[in-house]
Amino acid sequence: MDRQNRVGSKPGGGGIASTQAQNRARKQRLAELAMESFDLSKDPYFMQNSIGRYECRLCLTQHKTESNYLAHTQGSRHQQNLRRRQIQNAERENNSEANLAAQQAKAKQKVKIPRIGQPGYRVSKGRDPKTGQKYVYFEIDYPMIDDKLQPRHRFMSAYEQKIDLPPDPNYQYLLFAALPYETIGFKVPNLPIDNDREKFVSNWDYEKKMMSLKVTFVKES
Repeated sequence: MDRQNRVGSKPGGGGIASTQAQNRARKQRLAELAMESFDLSKDPYFMQNSIGRYECRLCLTQHKTESNYLAHTQGSRHQQNLRRRQIQNAERENNSEANLAAQQAKAKQKVKIPRIGQPGYRVSKGRDPKTGQKYVYFEIDYPMIDDKLQPRHRFMSAYEQKIDLPPDPNYQYLLFAALPYETIGFKVPNLPIDNDREKFVSNWDYEKKMMSLKVTFVKES
C-alpha cells in the first residue's frame, strides 16, 4: 500500500494506514484473487437482477460489481450462512434417508398372502313367482378365509375387463373376492338391477363360511 502523504507521516516515509483502509485493501486483495480462481457461473447464490446489480441469494444482499460480490463471499456473514445452509442440507438428507429406510422396512414387513386357488360355488337361475322377474342366485364357499375378513363383490362392465375379448355390451360381470382365494367372476346379462332389499340380497354366513347373493333384474317391458 502507498502510505505516503498521510497525516502523521514524514516526507519520504510510510504513512500510518487506518484500520478501515487496511480492511478495504484486504477485501480488494481477496476479491482480486477470487476473480482469478473463481467461476461465478458455478455459484448457485450469484444472480444479476434487472437493474444490473449483483445479488447474493444466500445473504439477500446487493453489490455494484462482481468484485464486490466476491469480496462479500469471503466475509464472515457469507461464510456463516454457508455453514448454516450446509447443516440444513445435511439434516434434510439424513431425514430423507431415514424416511426411505423406514419405508423399505415397512415394505419388507408386508407379507404377501399366497393364493390357494378358486373357491367352490353354486349358481342357480329362476323367476320370481309373484312378479315374473328373472334372478340369479350365487353361493360361494370360503372355508379357509380368515376370521377377520369378509368376502366382497362388485359389478364390472364388459369394457372394463380385459379377458373376454372383444367386449360384448350385452353382458356384464359379477366379481367375488376374498383372500386367500383367487377372485372369480360370472358373466350375467347387462340388464338393470332391481335394488329393492327383497330383490337384491347379500349375506355372509360366518359359521358356514359361505357368501350368498341374489341378483334380481328389472322386469322387461
